[in-house]
Amino acid sequence: MHRLDHILAEPAFQMLVWSVVTIGFYGLSKHVYGKWPRWWLMPLAVTPILIAVTLLTFHANYHEYIGGTRWLVLLLGPATVAFAIPIYEQRALIRRHWPTLLVGMVAGSLTAIVTSWALATLVGLDRTVLLSLLPRSISTPFAMEVSGDIGGIPDLTAVFVVVTGIAGALIGDMILARIPLASALARGALFGVGAHGAGTARAHQIGETEGAVAGLVMVLVGLLNVMAAPFVAHVLR
Repeated sequence: MHRLDHILAEPAFQMLVWSVVTIGFYGLSKHVYGKWPRWWLMPLAVTPILIAVTLLTFHANYHEYIGGTRWLVLLLGPATVAFAIPIYEQRALIRRHWPTLLVGMVAGSLTAIVTSWALATLVGLDRTVLLSLLPRSISTPFAMEVSGDIGGIPDLTAVFVVVTGIAGALIGDMILARIPLASALARGALFGVGAHGAGTARAHQIGETEGAVAGLVMVLVGLLNVMAAPFVAHVLR
């Protein structure tokens, strides 16, 4: 029994188990979402819930889980570099509409940061949690980087990003139902700025142009926030 407990506590064993659990749940939820594309079945929503239930069932803690899946988090670095591809592919679009894109990205980022700060202050959140909440409206690789730079908790920020993406994709549909934007650029930017990865996936379902714009804006907003992070950190000190 003692030897079994020792094996279960081994980092290599935990890495294998939690990696298989994470990848397996994501693959399963993606397959289900492909058959029934409902917002509440999105892999970004279902996978964390399944993982949380598994952790509670087996009385595991977050530190064991993140220790076993740290290599997946490290892959966010190469993923960030890969974001250069959509920027290159959409360079003609950037040249044509860069003033509009820039104004929209700055306005969207400022709105997200200011509203996060105001609401967190209103409900009296701890300062560390507040700082973790500020980058919630940019994609995970960028958000975790910004969170670490300004004094937040990157892992907590990742949770806020997922929640924001799912809520943003849902609210984006509601907005388009009431304000039928004629421009594909506007529709794509709405999802890219407000709901990052989840919004981009939804924008691709609406149209090819919307999806391309959403992906492009998502990347550019992330880069803009990473570059502005030192300034924000200085202001918040």
